[in-house]
Amino acid sequence: MMRLLAAVVALVPVAAHAQGPAVAGPPAYPIAVLQTLDKVTGRVRTLEAPVEQTVRFGTLDIMVRTCRKRPPEETPESAAFLEVRETKPGETPRTLFIGWMFASSPAVSALEHAVYDVWVVDCKAGQEEPAAGAAESPKPSPEPADRGSRRAPRR
Repeated sequence: MMRLLAAVVALVPVAAHAQGPAVAGPPAYPIAVLQTLDKVTGRVRTLEAPVEQTVRFGTLDIMVRTCRKRPPEETPESAAFLEVRETKPGETPRTLFIGWMFASSPAVSALEHAVYDVWVVDCKAGQEEPAAGAAESPKPSPEPADRGSRRAPRR
């Protein structure tokens, strides 16, 4: 329990009083990687949900407000603040979940739904932001010229 409390405190920036400066938390990422499960069909799917954009999964509308991930030199942890609403045809949308979900402890703050499960897997950088240390890999060199050795075609 203390470990979970430490993870929550480390991930959620504590809002300082109006007089003091804000405390910085882990860096925010533009995309949350979510895992989804349709309990009726048994289908598991991975969704990439951009922050502040609604992603549809079945009857669920999922909005990621922020996605934070600890730096690589610290204990791994990703967390996202999600808003999940169920929208059925002819009915008003119903809010099912608002809060933080942690990748390391999905059961701590889980979405309770009869048909669907949603949990956070990771946070990742967008296409315009390559990961730190990622370099463009060199293109493979062309195959060497034919030196007279021909192989028989496989049958």
